[in-house]
Amino acid sequence: MACGAPAAAPALTRDEAFARIRLLRSPNIGPVSYRQLLQRFGTAAAALDALPDLAGRGGARYRVAAADRIEAEIGNVRKAGARYLFHDGPDYPRLLAALENPPPILTVRGDAALLLRPSVALVGARNASAAATKLAREFASALAARGYCVISGLARGIDAAAHRGALAGMADGGGTVGVIACGIDIAYPPENAELQDQVGRDGLLVAEMPPGTEPLARHFPHRNRIIAGLATGTLVVEAAPQSGSLITARLAAESGREVMAIPGSPLDSRSHGCNQLIRDGAILVQSPDDVIELLAGFDGRPRSAFREGEVPFAIGEEEEPADVARLLTQAPVAVDELIRQSGASAGAVQMALIELELAGRLQRHAGGRVSLSV
Repeated sequence: MACGAPAAAPALTRDEAFARIRLLRSPNIGPVSYRQLLQRFGTAAAALDALPDLAGRGGARYRVAAADRIEAEIGNVRKAGARYLFHDGPDYPRLLAALENPPPILTVRGDAALLLRPSVALVGARNASAAATKLAREFASALAARGYCVISGLARGIDAAAHRGALAGMADGGGTVGVIACGIDIAYPPENAELQDQVGRDGLLVAEMPPGTEPLARHFPHRNRIIAGLATGTLVVEAAPQSGSLITARLAAESGREVMAIPGSPLDSRSHGCNQLIRDGAILVQSPDDVIELLAGFDGRPRSAFREGEVPFAIGEEEEPADVARLLTQAPVAVDELIRQSGASAGAVQMALIELELAGRLQRHAGGRVSLSV
């Protein structure tokens, strides 16, 4: 099961907020190393000062992100009518903070209070059938009318239908959140630009990537984890095997959330993913009331039968890095296996991995696995 949400931290000073953005935008810093550096050094400013030495111990020179680049980014966020949410701030969504690797910083535009509402992710095929598109729109409208926040990814097909349905049906605090795989100032896909703008006005638009970032293929799995992490449960309306929607469902399951699917005809390949999910333990639903019944009584123990994720290791303040580079190859290996083989403490291994990551020598993979960079 993923770790619990951290306690809210004191309000950030302007300088520390700036330093946190700069830390996250520095080379080879991801959510895991960001969190561990803050834990080790206490503040982002102190972590920034330590980065060159840490990278040097990993075997490379290092330059932190330029201050003027961060100033320009902050200006672009403001220009887009957006603001930052920090991982330990009071308005950061509790469910997302409970993930193993929550985004350290989000940019949002719109009504962030929607993140406090009961929520359900609704995802599915981009090349959706007309029947599934209608179903997604009707489910989303009914759920929003009952006070639920409908979360999706603003893609073509089911995602767009879910947002439109929720916007049309929103009442009693319900609404919609759109999570995008690009910067907060980029509209993608272009034909959904008007819809994305409406979500940002009447709902909430969420981005992990810095403004100006184009939607590259490698960004979409990161977006999917946010969609799954924001919601108590994920409903897949229509999906082919190997689709991104199934990745979202898997991430929801690994985070201990409910996973639901609407069954479809075995003659339509677009239904095979949903049917497979149900066969593997997802809950079959046929109406919005089915979804509400599942989520209203959710106590942290999903009825859907999926494996749980791993709990990350902490780094002690005085922990010295272990010698793990000799144990790594380009084949991904679990961090707990490195701990067993090295005989070092979990914190010492994690510190060594940070040094290698800063030096550009380490790649992190799903499921808490790492390898040497190609």
